[in-house]
Amino acid sequence: MAALTLWARQNLSRLIYFLLGASNRIRLPTPSVLPIAGAVVGLYSGLAAGIFSNLIGVMSGITFSAAELTATLKPQRLRTLMESLSSARWHLEYALVGVPLALGALLLARVIEPGGPRDEVKRRLRLLALLTLGALSLYYPLVGLAAVNAVFGHAHNLAAAIPHLPWWLMLLAPTVGGLAVGRLLRDRPETHGHGLPEVVRAVKSGANVVPADRGLLKLIASAITIGSGGSAGREGPIVYGGAAFASSVGRVLGFSRKELSILLACGAGAGISASFNAPIAGAVFAMEIILREFELRVFSPIILASVAGTLVSRGVLDEAPLLNRVNYELVSGSEVFAYAALGIGCGLLSFAFVKMLHGVEHFFQGRMGGKLSPWLGKKPLPVRAALGGLCTGVLVFLSPTVWGSGNDFINMAAAGQLPFFFLVTACVLKLVATALTIGSGGSGGTFFPSALIGAMAGGAFGTLVHYFFPHATGPSGAYAIVGMGGAVAALTRGPLTGMMMLYELSGSHEIILPLMVTCTIASAVCHFLTERTAPKVQSDEDLLVATHVRALMTEVPAVTAGTPLRALTDQLLTSEAGTLPVLDTEGNLYGTVQVEQLREVWRDESMYPLLVASDLARKLPALAPDSDLAHALQVMDQEDVDALPVAPVLGLAPCGLLTRAAVRRFLFAQHAREHSTGNYPVTPSEAAH
Repeated sequence: MAALTLWARQNLSRLIYFLLGASNRIRLPTPSVLPIAGAVVGLYSGLAAGIFSNLIGVMSGITFSAAELTATLKPQRLRTLMESLSSARWHLEYALVGVPLALGALLLARVIEPGGPRDEVKRRLRLLALLTLGALSLYYPLVGLAAVNAVFGHAHNLAAAIPHLPWWLMLLAPTVGGLAVGRLLRDRPETHGHGLPEVVRAVKSGANVVPADRGLLKLIASAITIGSGGSAGREGPIVYGGAAFASSVGRVLGFSRKELSILLACGAGAGISASFNAPIAGAVFAMEIILREFELRVFSPIILASVAGTLVSRGVLDEAPLLNRVNYELVSGSEVFAYAALGIGCGLLSFAFVKMLHGVEHFFQGRMGGKLSPWLGKKPLPVRAALGGLCTGVLVFLSPTVWGSGNDFINMAAAGQLPFFFLVTACVLKLVATALTIGSGGSGGTFFPSALIGAMAGGAFGTLVHYFFPHATGPSGAYAIVGMGGAVAALTRGPLTGMMMLYELSGSHEIILPLMVTCTIASAVCHFLTERTAPKVQSDEDLLVATHVRALMTEVPAVTAGTPLRALTDQLLTSEAGTLPVLDTEGNLYGTVQVEQLREVWRDESMYPLLVASDLARKLPALAPDSDLAHALQVMDQEDVDALPVAPVLGLAPCGLLTRAAVRRFLFAQHAREHSTGNYPVTPSEAAH
């Protein structure tokens, strides 16, 4: 027995030493961390959707239930609250899985010995574990808050409740909401915008920086706008909030520029997935609209983010899809022509929406002629936003679809329950009201309103077509669903997003052919009209092609291959770009060395006498001074770096360095000059939202 105990102790000691040694050999390269980080970002995007929905519920409860405040604490209402809490989707299995994994990661991070690359492993493990625990600590209170809101705040059927609102409340609520949002955003002009274009521009420019504090501010401002009756969508702030969180996490984890852009797309796609309860559409949106690419390496993190965001949102929101399940089909082959005509109509309607939105923004900012526009431009933002809210309140008298996001009316149109005149009126007034709400200074997205506009337009078109061709066409509800997809596709220039979103929401395989026809044509029509009418100014691509590297490069002294590590560290830390060109042993330009490369060795004093510049340098192609900036950025993307060496001319001039930040500053200066003259390019992304 003693021998057996001794043998067990020895083997246990060997196992412990083996595990400790294995833990110290763990490496967490970025490609393996990125899918995990994407899933964590998806969790927080789903939580952002839950927080935002509950904020809207609070505002809606204040608006609709102000007169019922005395009845709030009646015993019957309290019993209803207890039933709501007991039937909430708590999903305790999330904690049973997430907590042990997070605690295990924290324990592993504590066991790993510090020093060298192991510090990076410890930091990444600790951060991902703490984020997972943080998500769980937010999830369960949100589930409880959603149950409370279902009883006291957000249990109203807008289609039935709005006609019973007092006339003064219809005018007062959007006005006060606009005043509050204007005051909230008055001192933060950088937070203005619809949310989605800012994310697209951050990825497109390569900056990949979306400040987290702006994301929270957008959530609060948009909740006030929508909850008080303003006509706006909830997807923009959620997309922006998810991308802002992803930007912060990616930078803390030390991701490269390309990996940061993928993580931002994860946050945006998960936001769409959570908003529409459509994970496939959210993943397609992230790749088609945000990244504009479908490479294999982006699939895993984006899909995991969309799945995580949807799972969380189903717990804190609702498992039911946005659309009630309907079974429509293509009645005859000739009906394709009707759907093609609907695609043209959706493209024209989306183009009109974009133009009106920009026109109203310019009008309230005082950039149009006449007397009223300059007068409005001199007023503070709270006054302008309040006036926009008042105009929206007036339009509520003509159509209840103007109030909020109007989701309830989409289902009614899909079921064919709305008359022709109501559909036409709702389509026009929702377009005008959204332009007034957002253009005057309100906060919110345009994705949801465009979906409702398309549903109303499609329903009206389907009513007419079915009236004249009853045996060859389907009911108006089918055209409402397809029109919804066509409007989304046209507004975003994303036909795949429009197709997949409505295919997933409708749950009907038969509707995919009409969706493909309408979404493709609508997107093409709106894109053609937008590009045709855009101001004829020099685009970014033209500027990059026309500008030589010599104009933006910085002359910096190159370091020799044998430069000791300590001297190299001093030069790197005092350099402006944190990057220096490196020469090989023969004096030719070899590549660059960056300050980030010192991260793994700067704490280890024993490495200083052993390493020289050539040990840390990365071989990179040198740019010619006469090459253009477009070529330089292409090489940077291929090498996944932010700086490239510039070869001297005939060996006479000193070496140069071109950084991505310098190119970004150059483009920003050009844009500022064009904006100051009023002639600025309207890119598809900016025009779409």
